[in-house]
Amino acid sequence: MKTLFISIMMIMPLGLQAQEGHVWERYLSEVMTVEDSESESWERTYDLLCELEQQPLNLNTVTREQLEELPFLTAQQIEDMMEYRYRYGAMKSVGELMMIRSLGEVQRRLLTYFIYVGDDASQRSPRLGDVLKYGRHELTATMRIPFYEREGDHEQYLGYPYRHWMRYQFSYGDYVKLGLVGAQDAGEPFFANRNKWGYDYYSSYLQLRNLGRLETLVLGNYRMSMGMGLVMNNGFGLGKIATLQNMGRSTNTLTAHSSRSNSYLQGMGATIRLSTAFRATAFLSYTPLDATLNKDSTARTILSSGYHRTETEMAKKHNLHALKTGGALRYEAHGLHLGVNALYVHLDRPLHPQRVSLYQRIYPYDQDFMNTSLDYGYVSHQLSLNGETALDKRGHIATINTFNIRLSDVLSMMALQRFYSYKYASLDAQSYSDGGRVQNESGVYLGLSWHPSPEFQVSAYTDYAYFAWAKYQVSQSSYSWDQLLQAAYTGKRWNLGVRYRLRMKQKDDKDKKTLNDRWEHRGRLSAEYATDFGLSCRTQLDGGYCAYSEGEWGGMVSESLSYTKDWLRLNIGAGYFHTDSYDSRVWLYEQGPLYAYSMNQFYGEGIRYWLMVRAKVAGNLMLTAKIGTTDYFDRDYIGSGYQQIDGSSQTDLDLQLRWII
Repeated sequence: MKTLFISIMMIMPLGLQAQEGHVWERYLSEVMTVEDSESESWERTYDLLCELEQQPLNLNTVTREQLEELPFLTAQQIEDMMEYRYRYGAMKSVGELMMIRSLGEVQRRLLTYFIYVGDDASQRSPRLGDVLKYGRHELTATMRIPFYEREGDHEQYLGYPYRHWMRYQFSYGDYVKLGLVGAQDAGEPFFANRNKWGYDYYSSYLQLRNLGRLETLVLGNYRMSMGMGLVMNNGFGLGKIATLQNMGRSTNTLTAHSSRSNSYLQGMGATIRLSTAFRATAFLSYTPLDATLNKDSTARTILSSGYHRTETEMAKKHNLHALKTGGALRYEAHGLHLGVNALYVHLDRPLHPQRVSLYQRIYPYDQDFMNTSLDYGYVSHQLSLNGETALDKRGHIATINTFNIRLSDVLSMMALQRFYSYKYASLDAQSYSDGGRVQNESGVYLGLSWHPSPEFQVSAYTDYAYFAWAKYQVSQSSYSWDQLLQAAYTGKRWNLGVRYRLRMKQKDDKDKKTLNDRWEHRGRLSAEYATDFGLSCRTQLDGGYCAYSEGEWGGMVSESLSYTKDWLRLNIGAGYFHTDSYDSRVWLYEQGPLYAYSMNQFYGEGIRYWLMVRAKVAGNLMLTAKIGTTDYFDRDYIGSGYQQIDGSSQTDLDLQLRWII
């Protein structure tokens, strides 16, 4: 079977490659790296783009803050779109985006999935009768059924082995959004134990927008991002390639939390337009958190996994609460923006992490946290400047600054500098970094974006980072160096891509006396082709080499096909992977049911294959079914501990029912 499968994979014609799914899903795959795929912020980005696709924004009423929710737009592109509308009035068609020179072909294509041109209703608020009569109801229910047993399913897990969630949302254009999300991980109790109200996780929310001077009002669960994330950011992620795509712009968004991720605020927040140039945002939140406790009842570690499958995990549920309040005052006019941001956090029990190892001694340690910042920027047709400088309550500093310049219509460059003191303490900061935290890092990033034609794009960056304090598996000061070169061709039928990444990180030797340089090479080749009758196909080759110790190789070749015709959509895919270890692992993005983020990682040797069917039933009803299997050739069991599967194969069935009226 193994030999037959490999032979089939090798002879499958590369030329049959075509579009798989939506363009924006391909965009996420193209800008992701290994680190991004493991980040919760990218799952939130995926959920946001799914929702915006279902409820696109009206170009004639959209605000700057709403455009900032789209991670692929630069500050200059957003400024040019707002200026065009101000100068020429309401747009008549999406084709007018061609008149905005800073928007490239890729951005225009992506925008068509998330915007539409409607009436200019910015001067009037909707009537309650119209909201109730013409509002849209959407109900989505999803379940994952495993065809295997984990070790914990025998006695240790408190619930059934099925993962399921539901989402109801009522919406009226850009103005009203009301919803409820309930989610359950496999193994968690349902209407039992501490989950007597059913699901293990709930998110309820109400969002009002564009009602006179009230730009945004959120009640329930919501997300808040300020500046460039040095004080607070639980919105979309800022990976290295994505940073080059949006040229490191800042953001200031307040939006309802309609996803299943555990990073959110709970309470209320509002953004008010004080004048044409001034906007003010304020919020108040009281949020339960999971945490491990010390013997003296202080909190040792704040957890974000959200798992409550065993008695031990359930004991950590919501035993810490955080009161968070703050806001932002922002000035924007003539391409200039200036903002003041503040956040105060009070925990109902002190946070006292373990400080046994050297790298743990800089972890946040307190019961009260205070962070303030100034974010600033200037945008013109040729250049843009963005930055933020923040202080914690003890005066420790963190700063990030970007400079972007358009050397011509086809060539842009950017530089990013950051300095995060190893003593800077913040629980909610999330910004650009190589080490994954806004702490203990300084560095310089240089990027280049070249568009010699509307179809062809070349991107490249180099990033140097220095870490003054010790890190995990690094017992002294260290540095890293990361560079990437990526080229993409996006035609009417063909889409071709190539990527090469070289990264160096330092790590302790066995005696922890000196540091060794750990070099990692990664590459990707992809080709796509689309036909006029709904058939599409994608071929992708991923490879990597970790030049550490004896050296480790890894690679994966995958093929996927898609067919869309009226009410029916089919997706089928398969891939063969072979890696020497986890360090040379590969990853693959798969299409899945709506709002179901699917980025899988593989190591060892085996095959992955899946089939998805999506069909419209009775007009407003959509049914999706996906079955996927991973067969390993190099092991007799999968996973470890309670997650261990006593077998070499893992098969899951996803079912989703979606009803819209």
